[in-house]
Amino acid sequence: MRWTRAVVLATTLSIMIAGCGAGPSDRPGVAVEREHVGGHPTTSVAPAPPPNAELPKTDLAWRDCTTPTLDLLGLGPAPAGLVLDCAEFSTPIDAGGAVLGNFRAAAVRARLTQTPTDVAPLVLTSGADRSSTATLAGLAAGPASALLTARPIVAVDRRGIGSSQAIDCLPPDVRKGLAENAQFAPGATDPVEAMTLLSQNGTIACRDFLQPYEGTFDAPHAADDLEQLRRQWQVDHIALLGTGNGAKVALSYARKYGDHVARLVLDSPEAVGTDATTRAEQQLEGAEAAVTAFAQRCTGIRCSLGPDPRAALTDLVNRAGSGGLGDISANALLTAVTGFLGSPRADQATRIGELADALSAAGRGDRGALGTLIQRESSAIRTDGQFVNRCTDSQQSPTPSKVKELMGTWGTKYPVFGKAAAVALMDCAAWPVATAPPLPEKFGIPVLVLGGIADPVVGNAGQATVTGALGKAGARYAGLSWQGWGHPVSTHSSCAQLSMIDYLKDAKLPADGTVCPA
Repeated sequence: MRWTRAVVLATTLSIMIAGCGAGPSDRPGVAVEREHVGGHPTTSVAPAPPPNAELPKTDLAWRDCTTPTLDLLGLGPAPAGLVLDCAEFSTPIDAGGAVLGNFRAAAVRARLTQTPTDVAPLVLTSGADRSSTATLAGLAAGPASALLTARPIVAVDRRGIGSSQAIDCLPPDVRKGLAENAQFAPGATDPVEAMTLLSQNGTIACRDFLQPYEGTFDAPHAADDLEQLRRQWQVDHIALLGTGNGAKVALSYARKYGDHVARLVLDSPEAVGTDATTRAEQQLEGAEAAVTAFAQRCTGIRCSLGPDPRAALTDLVNRAGSGGLGDISANALLTAVTGFLGSPRADQATRIGELADALSAAGRGDRGALGTLIQRESSAIRTDGQFVNRCTDSQQSPTPSKVKELMGTWGTKYPVFGKAAAVALMDCAAWPVATAPPLPEKFGIPVLVLGGIADPVVGNAGQATVTGALGKAGARYAGLSWQGWGHPVSTHSSCAQLSMIDYLKDAKLPADGTVCPA
């Protein structure tokens, strides 16, 4: 069911990545000694143990959806013993009562045959980066399964994203233009000006469509939906995993409902306290680092992109930008590459060859395989709900003149993604600037923060800003870094999952600064 007004009202890159191997690493993490963990110096007095999450007393009405979910996401057959269950629950549009009505939120539960039934689930949110369902399905079908062996995981899709009640508000030409960075917009001679107009038209259309609840798509409202799930379960405490933009949702939940948080894992978090331009450049650094790692692996297996895969990809992006790939825009090509580089790979060498073959075939004029990748990855991140949520979360966008300057600067500094990323800064230029949601002022539980060195979705700087905020709030925390490439860490690294298992069970943090090999 689509979301209509009537329905709602009724209801540091270093050479370390050069050693990235073919698949997950089961090698243990390496502790890096630091002065203290979190915001407090080490003392001889052990803090009181935090509460544990509880088993749901009144669970959702789950139904098996394994095959259709994996098919929709292009993840292939389910691994042996994997079960995905789907369910819905009703949540108020505004928990404070300013706007009446409810909408339908979607949840997906992943478990294996050996997953214990007497262990509380871990609740996952990936915010607006992609659906939480897609993130969980990637983890479940990917190479690292230790976490699912220890406990079930329940993903909650953000409003208008994934299987939650959909939003259909963008005019088709605006939706297409935004996805293509206005490359093929009729009469467009300046992509920045064309994107500015598309942003204006998209903003007007969606805010008019959503009125009077256009202001209910921010991270604090997404946190309210997680609270509604807790109440549905009739439990006092939940364990929460926020990945990427979902870390902002998890932090909002901790601020609003901190007494109900038993464990908090922030995986590859989006940076806090930064503007849109800074976050975009952080993402650029991660994406370019991931391309470097991909190119090194591609060369190692003698892939079809030749002796210099990075140069071949850069050339293909430039050709797409000048119309040399027919109706495939440069931004559509990069959407496919970013999504592919972020996803977990059970057989990395085969997957690297798959991407390389699709790109090299497109260069020869056969765009079929690349078109399939573009369609799959675009459908995961280009819905109207993601436009609304992403723009609601966005902070101050740069001016058009600044973006034109960045097209040149970033195009040189970040040759694969830079120019397109600069133009994309205008996506939300017309959306009213919201005040950043306040961060928690204090924490009663220890927090585990994961980060990667080559993250193509959020970049590599978020972990430092988030741990800084945690320290300011007096939290005990530990940062763990993964030396591989992809997003988020928990879907790729068995080493990181093992640290998560210990933390979720006994609130035991690894040593701050622990490094998980690729």
